Amino acid sequence: MPSEGRCWETLQALRSSSKGRLCYHRDWLLRGEDVLEECLSPPKLSSYSGWVVDHVLPHTQGNPAPSETMPSSGSTSTLDQPLVVPRSPVQSDAFSPASPTAPDGAKEGLQQWQEEQEQKVRALSEMASEQLKRFDELKMLKQHKEFQELQEVVERSTREALGHQEKLRAEHRHRAKILNLKLREAEQQRLRKEEQERLRKEEGQGRLRSLYTLQEEVLQLNQQLEASASSASDPHGDPLQVDLAAFRARGNQLCSLISGLIRAASESGYPTAENQAEAERALQEMRDLHTNLGQEITRAFKDKKQEEEQARGKLQESRVQQALGAAPQAPGPSQSPGRTQSEGLQVKVQDSTMQWYQQLQDAAAQCVSAFEGLSSSKDTQTKKTKMDLQKAATIPVSQISSVAGSKLKEVFDKIHSLLSGKPVQSIGHFVSITQSPQGLDFVQYKLAEKFVKQGEEEVASHHEAAFPIAVVASGIWELHPRVGDLILAHLHKKCPYSVPFYPAFREGMALEDYQRMLGYQVKDSKVEQQDNFLKRMSGMIRLYAAIIQLRWPYGNQQATHPHGLSHGWRWLAQVVNMEPLSDVTATILFDFLEVCGHALVKQYQVQFWKMVLLIKEEYLLRIEAITSSGQMGSFIRLKQFLEKCLQHKEIPVPKGFLTSSFWRS
Repeated sequence: MPSEGRCWETLQALRSSSKGRLCYHRDWLLRGEDVLEECLSPPKLSSYSGWVVDHVLPHTQGNPAPSETMPSSGSTSTLDQPLVVPRSPVQSDAFSPASPTAPDGAKEGLQQWQEEQEQKVRALSEMASEQLKRFDELKMLKQHKEFQELQEVVERSTREALGHQEKLRAEHRHRAKILNLKLREAEQQRLRKEEQERLRKEEGQGRLRSLYTLQEEVLQLNQQLEASASSASDPHGDPLQVDLAAFRARGNQLCSLISGLIRAASESGYPTAENQAEAERALQEMRDLHTNLGQEITRAFKDKKQEEEQARGKLQESRVQQALGAAPQAPGPSQSPGRTQSEGLQVKVQDSTMQWYQQLQDAAAQCVSAFEGLSSSKDTQTKKTKMDLQKAATIPVSQISSVAGSKLKEVFDKIHSLLSGKPVQSIGHFVSITQSPQGLDFVQYKLAEKFVKQGEEEVASHHEAAFPIAVVASGIWELHPRVGDLILAHLHKKCPYSVPFYPAFREGMALEDYQRMLGYQVKDSKVEQQDNFLKRMSGMIRLYAAIIQLRWPYGNQQATHPHGLSHGWRWLAQVVNMEPLSDVTATILFDFLEVCGHALVKQYQVQFWKMVLLIKEEYLLRIEAITSSGQMGSFIRLKQFLEKCLQHKEIPVPKGFLTSSFWRS
C-alpha cells in the first residue's frame, strides 16, 4: 500500500540523519549506578584549573563565542557534535603539581566561564528540545495524513465491496426470479403431464373395458355360430348344402384376433384407438358372419324344401299316370348337387384325443384325493413327514444337469429308490415313502409336477436343459408308468397345446377362467405378458419333444418306449389338421420340430418330409393370414427354419443332445 512505502521512506531518512549515525554503547547498563553518579555529581575543579586560566583563557578571549557563530536555521547539527573537553596538558618542566595555587581571581573567572558555558548548554538544550517537538509534530502530522489516506482507501474499498455485494445481490435476485419462473413452469408442465397421463389412463382403461366387452360379444356370437352350424349339420337328417367349415374357421380367427389385440394392449399398457377400431371391425365382421350364416342356412332350408316339393310333385305325377294306365317315364340319372361340401380344417380336437386327455385329468384328480389326508393334516409330525417327502422328491429333479453322466445316474437312482420304497438321504436324514400310507401317491404327484415345472422354468430359459431332464423323466416313466401319466396330466393342464387342445369359450364362463384354460397365468385380474406366456409354453413343448425321443440308457432296451415317437407324429398331424392360433401355433411348431425333427426324420423319412412340405406350402399360409404385423417374429422363425431344412434336406441334431460320450463322463 502507499502508506507502507512512506513509512519505509521515513525510517530510511531517520537512519540517514546525524542522530541516526551516532554510536551507542549497549553495555552502559552493566556499569550500574556509577554512570548515574557521574551524571548527577556537580562538576569539580581540578588541580590544573589555575594553569588553564593563566595559559588557555587569555588565548581564547579573542575567539567568538559559540552562540555567536552558531547558525540560526535551528538545525540540529550542533547537537550532533560531541562536546570537546580539554584534556590535561602534558606535564612540563615549567609547571608541576607543586605550583602555587591559582589566585581567587582566576576562580571567579573560571566560575563565570562555567556559568556562560552552562547557559549556552541550556540554550542549546532548549533549542534541541524545541526542534525535537517540531520533529514530533511533523511526525504526528505525517502519521495523521497516512492514517487519513489509509482510512480513505479502506472506505473506498468498503464502498466498492458494498457496491459489488449489492450487484451480486441484484444478480442473485434476478437469477432466483428466473429459477422460480422455471420451477413454476416445470411444476405446471408436470401437472399437465400428470393430467394428460390420467386422461390417457382413463381413456386406456375405458378402451380396455370396451375391448373386453367386444371380446365377450364376439365369443358369444362365435358360440351362436357354432350352435347354428351344429343345427345345420344335424347327423339325423340330410346335411344342408352350406360351407360350415369356412364360417367356423373365420369365427375362430376373429376370436384369436381380438385376443391378440388384448394381449398386445396388456403388454404396451393400454389399447390405442386403432386397437379399439380394429376390434369393432372384427365384431362387425362377426355380426355379418353370423347374419350371413343364418341367411345361408335359411336359403339352404328353402332349397331343400323346394327339392322335397319337386320330388313329391314328381311322385304324385307318376302315380296319376299309373292310375290312367300310361307307362311311367323312365327316370333319368340321379342328379347330384354339383358341388361337395368343403370340409376345411378341424376346429376341435378329435374325440379320442379328448377322451384320453380327460382320462389323464381324472387320474390326476384321483391321485390328489388319495393323499388329501396327508396334505390337509394339522398334525405337526404329519406336516413334517409331508415336507420331508416333498423335498426328497423335488430336490433331486432340481439337481439334474448335463455336467456328467455319472451325476445324472446318481440322481436317477435316488429318485428310483424313493419310488421303490427304499430310504434315501435328504437334508441330513433318511426319508421313505413308507412313513405315510399316502406317501407313494404324494411323491408320485409332486415328482411329476416338478418335472413339468422344470420344463416351464429351466427349459424355457436354457433350451439345452430339456435333454437331461427328459432322459431322467423317460427312465422313471418306463419303471413307474403312473408317474408318466401324471407328467402328461400336469403338462396338458399347464400347456393344453401339448395335447393338442384349444379350449373353447363356454357361455357363462369368466374371462379369467378362460384365460387360465388357455395356459395364461392370471394374478390379481392381471394377465401375464405374451412374451412370458410363449416362453413358458415353449419350454414345456421342448421338454415333451425331448421325452418322446429319449430312453434311459441303463434300462431294458428290448422294451418299447412308454410314450415314443409315434405320439410325436400323432401330435404333429393333429396340430396341422387344426386351425392355427395367432403367435402360438408358429411358436410350438418351431420348438417341436427343432427338438424332435431330427428323430422324426430318422423314424419316418419320406413321410415326414411330406409333412414338412405340407406345412411349408399350405399351413404357413393359414398362419400368416391370422398373424398381425406385431406378431410376425415366431412366424418368420418357423418359415426360415423349414426353408433351411428343405434346402439342405436334413434337420440338424438339436443343440444340447446327449451323446454316447456324455454317459462315459
